[in-house]
Amino acid sequence: MKRLILLLSVLVGISAITPLLAQKSDKEISKQLKSKATKKAREEAKLYKKQGYFVAQGALPMDIQLENSWKKQLQEDSDGYPKYIIATGNSVSESQTAAKLQATETAKLELAGTITTNVLAIIENNIATQQLTGEEAAAVTKTVGASKNLIAQELGRVITLYEMYRKMKNGNIEASIRLAYDSKTAKDAAKKIIRKKLEEEAELVQDKLDKLLNF
Repeated sequence: MKRLILLLSVLVGISAITPLLAQKSDKEISKQLKSKATKKAREEAKLYKKQGYFVAQGALPMDIQLENSWKKQLQEDSDGYPKYIIATGNSVSESQTAAKLQATETAKLELAGTITTNVLAIIENNIATQQLTGEEAAAVTKTVGASKNLIAQELGRVITLYEMYRKMKNGNIEASIRLAYDSKTAKDAAKKIIRKKLEEEAELVQDKLDKLLNF
């Protein structure tokens, strides 16, 4: 009975201490993120301003936008992988609005390209472990590689990390946009699109398709 009481006391003590340790860890991580992001943001902002860049009227100051951008880039998921996929788009046009739209589309295409490349690497690894014919493997690789534009069109809500502009000598406006997209959401969206494409074009049996997209 005394041993049981002692054991319960120890367990209660551990359960009381664990949240405190977790809380301290979270604070340390936040401090580290802020320190790294702030330092890099200030350096980057100075460089951009020297190059003539400015932010839109009413937008957050450049330093803060860049700091938020670096914080997003430093975040990791529970497995230690980047939580967000990051992409930057640049465009020059006669108006600020047109330049922004074009730069955003360029960044979305870059996001889609990264997503497609990541998914293709996983699928190619799965191909090696499945009993696919050479013709089937080639069809899968081709179909996945051609899915970038579809993925770009189906991207949901992207996060704008920063947007800045500068006036060119000829009077045109250059826009620089950096976007972020949740890695897990990106993977799920890509799987859905690629599955549909493979069902239509690669003519794989359901069992093989399930194994290829098991990630």
